[in-house]
Amino acid sequence: MANLKEIKLQITSVKGTQKTTRAMKLVSQAKLKRAEELAKRSRVYAQKLDELVSEIAYEINQNRVGGSDSRLVQADLPVTTVDIICLSADKGLCGGFNVTTLKKTLELIREYKKKRVAVRLRVVGRKAIDYFRYNGQPMLDEVVGLSASPDYKQAADFIRASLDDFNEEKTDRIVFVYNGFKNMLTQELRVHQLLPVDISTVEPRELKSSIEYEPEGHEELLNALLTKYVEYSMYYGLLDSLAAEHSARMQAMDNATKNASERVNELTVAYNKARQESITTELIEIISGMEALK
Repeated sequence: MANLKEIKLQITSVKGTQKTTRAMKLVSQAKLKRAEELAKRSRVYAQKLDELVSEIAYEINQNRVGGSDSRLVQADLPVTTVDIICLSADKGLCGGFNVTTLKKTLELIREYKKKRVAVRLRVVGRKAIDYFRYNGQPMLDEVVGLSASPDYKQAADFIRASLDDFNEEKTDRIVFVYNGFKNMLTQELRVHQLLPVDISTVEPRELKSSIEYEPEGHEELLNALLTKYVEYSMYYGLLDSLAAEHSARMQAMDNATKNASERVNELTVAYNKARQESITTELIEIISGMEALK
């Protein structure tokens, strides 16, 4: 027969967990609203900036203006070094949010190593830092706290190191990996090649801008624009990832609350059965004692 006291303690413990998960769900839900709004407002600017950079890179590549196109657009030049920027959360309890990003980053590292390409890993977020450190994966740069509280200046300072190395030809490609916000129920893994600018999907009929610039002035324009593009892409990725993190945690805590509720019901049924068994046993003992006295 199950111990009534033990079952009651289990019920109390699970109910306490249920209260915690319900509270965490409500907190994430409140934070998600603000993070989602920030991400949505930033998305439009990020998309327009991406289109503009792609267009200018395409025009330079088509016209072969100057000699910088080999470093700025997707070319057939050999890639010897790649910077991978992995963005994760600082906290857990958000389902497979962090795992998805880590798996993709490891997959990219393996793919590049097979091609004999050196990989330099720059990591944002405590979860990814702890994971790579535990697995002995070298990290060129790491930062904690930025994924939880996105800040444009800190994001720009972090990504500028990769941009400077790209300009100095110390690295040939910059890839940004993170889990982004798609909707309230879905997160979407994003693998964004920041540099060189990928113009493979750009077609002349898609170019809508009327920007005109002098051929001899394209270097200055591109340097300023690419700096802004890379910095804002990093900042937008942080906002997008934060909204996705709150969404994932809200779902995880909702599932945990439901599971706790189901467990409480199961334990309550077990408690009632055990109590009935206890009462039945006591009645049998009383009746047996009375029979023995006759």
